[in-house]
Amino acid sequence: MVVVVSLGNSSLLASRIARGLGSKCKVVRVKVGAFPDRDMLMRYLGDVRRQEVILVQSFQPNPQKSLSLIQFAALGAKQLGAKSVTLVAPYLAYMRQDKMFNPGEVISARVMAKVLGVCVDKLITVDPHLHRVRRMKDLFGSMDARAISANPLIGEYVKKKFRNVVVVGPDWESFQWAREVASICGSECTVFEKTRYSSRNVKVKMMKQVDMKGKNVVIVDDIISTGHTVIEAAKKSWSLGAKTVRCIGVHGLFAENAISKLKRSGKLTEVISCNTIVHPSNKIDVSGIIVKELKRRKKSSKK
Repeated sequence: MVVVVSLGNSSLLASRIARGLGSKCKVVRVKVGAFPDRDMLMRYLGDVRRQEVILVQSFQPNPQKSLSLIQFAALGAKQLGAKSVTLVAPYLAYMRQDKMFNPGEVISARVMAKVLGVCVDKLITVDPHLHRVRRMKDLFGSMDARAISANPLIGEYVKKKFRNVVVVGPDWESFQWAREVASICGSECTVFEKTRYSSRNVKVKMMKQVDMKGKNVVIVDDIISTGHTVIEAAKKSWSLGAKTVRCIGVHGLFAENAISKLKRSGKLTEVISCNTIVHPSNKIDVSGIIVKELKRRKKSSKK
């Protein structure tokens, strides 16, 4: 029997994953409370003995709390006799601090990987921010850590919903997503070069010349955080004659009230995200690709 557990951030996604895994899967609730002194009190409201536990928890909102909950839930499940614990982290935090940018900084990505390596047996995540660290293996070592991509889902969504499209990567880091999405939906693709003057002051210019006049522009990125890069890319697209400008982010963090800024800018026809982080903009469901990966692993382990 497979047991699916959610700790709050991804409850609906966990339910969809459980349904996708079929009748030999059940959902077990976990109650999280606190003692009077605020120590965590966690209780599994179902039996996990000898079960394969799939723990579904996005790291947003509140990545610090999420990491702590995952530790308690994973080690607690093993304490209660679980056979194994697989963490499904639709959004995996701490990946952008992948080097020491300033003296004395902690490399958060490596700390997070060490912490998870102690408490979970396997990890599945969607489009982690692999930049200077290029492979999951380089970060998680011998741990069975797998990254899957929402690009095929985004590509099919764009292909189904829009016509006469130009796909844009707002910077070089995002170009890998934009290029694959453009290939799937059969559209032209370009990338903007980003010059960052500060965390909130970004300017862009087109690197590969494409005709945007009268086109439906789709800006694709893995993470939409403060929204400044997307807004600048949208401004540039409008100035080049775009008919509509939409942005699609795998992970909609929308920090610092970004969604309001995106709407107030008047530069975005629509903002769309995958359901790796719960938000009203969620229109692309990743549960199917997660179920497919879980089934693939199950089948592979039986060989």
